[in-house]
Order: sequence, then structure tokens, then C-alpha cells
Amino acid sequence: MEKDFFEMVYQVVRLIPSGRVTSYGAIAKYLGSAKSSRIVGYAMNGSHQQKIAVPAQRVVNRNGLLTGKIHFATPTTMQELLELEGVKIKNDKVVDFEKLFWDPSKELKL
Repeated sequence: MEKDFFEMVYQVVRLIPSGRVTSYGAIAKYLGSAKSSRIVGYAMNGSHQQKIAVPAQRVVNRNGLLTGKIHFATPTTMQELLELEGVKIKNDKVVDFEKLFWDPSKELKL
């Protein structure tokens, strides 16, 4: 079950448009497991080993903080990848988080 859930997480993350971000909880809610945001985090930790790229930098916590940055090659890689997409970061937090927030429950049809 967990492996299938991880794959569903990766499929959703691959749909996040460049320059937008979402949260672990929003992905969990979209997948029908609202209380599984931590499991989404575990999936993101393993996303770097996927054959098809997963833009993990686009997944942040519910406040827009780059809490997953420790799982990237360097402590600044997550921020650098987001900045390449035009996302501004200040003090490890997405600037204009509410404006850039991509909610899969509203953007995608089940």
C-alpha cells in the first residue's frame, strides 16, 4: 500500500506547475488521506531516486517553509531550484506563499 501511495504522491507532484508550490497536507488531502501529510513527506524524501523526475522542491510545509531542504544535495539546493522557477524565498520561506499556492483539490479532477 505504501509504495502505491508514494507513487500517487509522485504523480501529483509532477503536475505542480513550475513557479508554484503546494504543501504536504494538500497532497495528502487530495489523495483522500488528510492525516497523512507526514507520509507525503516520507515519499518526498525518497523522490530523488525516482526514474522519472519529481520536482520535490515545489512541496513545502503548510506555512510555506522549506522544511524538506535537508533532503536535497546541499542545504541550499531546494531554494536554488525554486528561485530558478521565479519563486522568491526569504528566511527559508516562500514569499507570497498564498498567491503561489497550488491546491491539487481545486486544480485537478479526481
